[in-house]
Amino acid sequence: MSDSTETAAAEQGPKGQASLAEIEDLLKNVIDPELGVNVVDLGLLYGLQYQDDDSLRLDMTLTTAACPLQDVIEEQVAQNLSPTVDEWHVNWIWMPPWGPERITEDGRDQMRALGFNI
Repeated sequence: MSDSTETAAAEQGPKGQASLAEIEDLLKNVIDPELGVNVVDLGLLYGLQYQDDDSLRLDMTLTTAACPLQDVIEEQVAQNLSPTVDEWHVNWIWMPPWGPERITEDGRDQMRALGFNI
């Protein structure tokens, strides 16, 4: 199998589930309630991986470990993934800690549009 074929196969979801790229697009609908920018462009999504049992693991963080909005974000994740992914869980991680350098250029544009000086 060529490298590009292996990469494409690794990104496909099991048994007709969404690909990792499709999931990332769905997660752009999950908006951080405090900052008003999606979790992907904020850099809060550290990784996506289908597990051996075909469940999806989302490695995510928050802007601070003390953020009280973890449940709100998980609820939004559920709303966006439920129609497409059979089973998933958020693996909250704190290392490396999130920093503003993780924000994508699109995220920076969104923040500027909301009045943030970034």
